[in-house]
Amino acid sequence: MNFLAHIYLSFNDKEITIGNFIADSIRANKFEHLPIKVQKGIKLHRHIDTYTDSHVIPKLSSKRLHANYSHYSRVIVDIYYDHFLAKNWSKYSDVPLDVFVDNFYDLLEDNYEILPIGVKKMMPYMIADNWIYNYSKMDGIARVLNGMNRRTNNKSKMNFAILDLEEHYDAFEAEFTAFFEELITFSKQKYTSLLTKK
Repeated sequence: MNFLAHIYLSFNDKEITIGNFIADSIRANKFEHLPIKVQKGIKLHRHIDTYTDSHVIPKLSSKRLHANYSHYSRVIVDIYYDHFLAKNWSKYSDVPLDVFVDNFYDLLEDNYEILPIGVKKMMPYMIADNWIYNYSKMDGIARVLNGMNRRTNNKSKMNFAILDLEEHYDAFEAEFTAFFEELITFSKQKYTSLLTKK
């Protein structure tokens, strides 16, 4: 799953949200300097990724893309799924998406000192271009895919994946909807379990 899903699956717990968001910028177990609940957020992120990578539905979505994008197909599916979460946000939250995202940006700024350097470098661009809110729009997803393609020195051809999304839009959305309900249940259980552990 991508940024928005990980933030949402932190269940409005601020320290868990920070950990869940920064986890991809943390190598191995090099997080013992962080507050305990932030560490638990990192662990929650990793549980979510493991569950997602092994689940049949995201694999089905990924398989549809594999011929064109090889191992990048899973990354593309993560971005697609964040689009569908953003697009259908009112089904999952009573807080409007723009408010939710602004609150998250405020949370990052309030915790700036503990963020990994990579997140600190990314933040100004994320906030200025409102990446997370713009997942709800097709042109926002197109910009994300273009950016990802540039980061692979144009090897991934991920910029073309917006066409695959348009062509198979209903199938990808149905797969996201079915999977995300299961992911919410799994994530709530892991969140509760992590909080009860010392």
